[in-house]
Amino acid sequence: MSSLSKINPHCAGVDIGSESIFIGIEKCDVASFGAFTDDYLKAIAYVKEHLITAVAMEATGVYWITLFDMLEAAGITVTLVNGKQVKHLPGRKSDVADCQWLQQLHSLTE
Repeated sequence: MSSLSKINPHCAGVDIGSESIFIGIEKCDVASFGAFTDDYLKAIAYVKEHLITAVAMEATGVYWITLFDMLEAAGITVTLVNGKQVKHLPGRKSDVADCQWLQQLHSLTE
């Protein structure tokens, strides 16, 4: 049986909604930001400050589009994930837990 190993140590998980976004980075408290352009710029600065090169972002409705474009313009690789698949996992019912779970999944492979 093989174990999972990190292949993407510089990644973050992003849970995005209509009023706020949550960013999970390994060994950091989850950070939250508002949902306006100025807030997105602060979130991108936070991500870059932590040397993040890639994010996994939950694609909910249309809320992800602007942040996706801004992250890519900042040189950060963005992977969209299906929020329904993440939400159906037992014990992962909050935005904070979701972004941490996205980060963990994005950092691992078999």
